[in-house]
Amino acid sequence: MDYSSWFLEYSETYMKEALGHATSSASMGEVPVGAVIVEDGVVIAAAGNCREASSDPTGHAEIIAIQSAARRKGEWRLTNCDLYVTLEPCLMCAGAIVNSRLRGVFFGSFDPKAGALLSLFGVGNDPRLNHEFHRSGGHLAAESSELLKSFFQMRRV
Repeated sequence: MDYSSWFLEYSETYMKEALGHATSSASMGEVPVGAVIVEDGVVIAAAGNCREASSDPTGHAEIIAIQSAARRKGEWRLTNCDLYVTLEPCLMCAGAIVNSRLRGVFFGSFDPKAGALLSLFGVGNDPRLNHEFHRSGGHLAAESSELLKSFFQMRRV
């Protein structure tokens, strides 16, 4: 599959949905990150960050969405699924992506301090790991970045 043309033709909708979940998270005082998992053109899971509400350091949008998708499918392998997330996944989330066997990840903003797919590390493109996956960043990056900037500006006030 040519992921570049797939994203341009179909997937902006999924990134916009992820942005909606990020916005909802921000309204609840969470860092605004949203994630959507899609299989065969159907959203099967979606989540926003919930670390504060759940007092759980693993309450990242990606983790919650992966767990939800696995429950919905009744199996842990998400081999025909793609993740759309507003911020480049961290190392913890990248590990969950590898272990769930997601096919591809599209993200909005690059994360130079914690991004594990392209910014700091190359998780997903390392043949030493038991799974490799497509990685693509910068999708609706301006919108994702603005949401994060606005959130942290409001927190500092």
